[in-house]
Amino acid sequence: MNILFVDYAGDTVPVVIDRLKGTVRRAQIFVAVMGASNFSYGEATWTQGLGDWIGAHGRAFEAVGGVPNLLVPDNTKVAVIKACLYDPQINRTYAAMAAHYDTAVLPARPRKPRDKAKVEGCVLIVERWLLGRLRHRIFYSLAELNAATADLMTRLNEERVIRRLGRTRRQLLEELDRPKLKPLPVEPYVFAEWRIRRVGIDYHVEVDKHFYSVPFRFARQEVEARITARTVEVFARGERIAAHLRSSGNGGHTTLRDHMPSSHRRHGDWTIDRIRKEATLVGAATGILCELILERRSHPEQGFRTCIGILRLAKPFGALRLEAAAERAIEIGTLSYGSVRSILDKRLDQAGKRREPGSDVAPILHPNIRGPRYYQ
Repeated sequence: MNILFVDYAGDTVPVVIDRLKGTVRRAQIFVAVMGASNFSYGEATWTQGLGDWIGAHGRAFEAVGGVPNLLVPDNTKVAVIKACLYDPQINRTYAAMAAHYDTAVLPARPRKPRDKAKVEGCVLIVERWLLGRLRHRIFYSLAELNAATADLMTRLNEERVIRRLGRTRRQLLEELDRPKLKPLPVEPYVFAEWRIRRVGIDYHVEVDKHFYSVPFRFARQEVEARITARTVEVFARGERIAAHLRSSGNGGHTTLRDHMPSSHRRHGDWTIDRIRKEATLVGAATGILCELILERRSHPEQGFRTCIGILRLAKPFGALRLEAAAERAIEIGTLSYGSVRSILDKRLDQAGKRREPGSDVAPILHPNIRGPRYYQ
């Protein structure tokens, strides 16, 4: 069985990210060492976060030319959620990556100094070799640091001979480890992050300020979102219920028609008619504001969350102030919950003359307002 020991070096390397200001950011050094040959891989990352950790593993597998049978990390938090002598709990994403490459993760056992020494001993040799030669150099980008790191690792693996064996690490890799390595999969592992989300009454879940639809019957339920650089998948009780291309539009909606209910289907206790009625009870401007919000959405249900949030502002701020804030929001052309809340928090609704709810508010004529009949 071949083993790959993985860890982050204890020291970091400074990188000058702004030459004019002299701003420095510390780079982390990831190290991976094959157990039999001591063939080593190192790279610099900005963080010790899960994304950098997973990505570094994939590149380490490429460097050794295959996949080892076993990965042995120290009990770092990014790899092990709960250290345990008999049944350690591995990070879900780390376990998924290991499954993709058909390898296993066996953390160094806690309170077992010999296990920990194996990991740290292998890594320490590389750490001293690498960091000792990087310490007196100045780097201006992570790419520049990684180029220097790759050059030093080549020298360590292919030029330095292990005296007691009379072989280089590269030669030992080919003789001892390479025959036992599993082949790399056709596609590299795609890093995915899991987050727990609650579906809104508008049957959308929020991921990084963008909203993605799920079948409307899952409204208000707790789900899990699997997020990659390109996709967002939503799971309920282990079953995938939605998949979308990831979008960067803040506050936007991605909605599949198959997920939509009819325009008058009830969302819990809320309907379009109820939203319109309660908004009008606050005041004419609030009613118009909610009408505009619903009108601006390609599907009115997408505006439910915003309208309900605005209406609930009447509780902490009062109906009079909410109506004044709605007037101001319409005047400046902003139709979001955050903007109305900001107007109230900053007391901008009190900057001018306040009106009683429903009193002499001039009707706002807009060619795109659909009117009540549209929703019937």
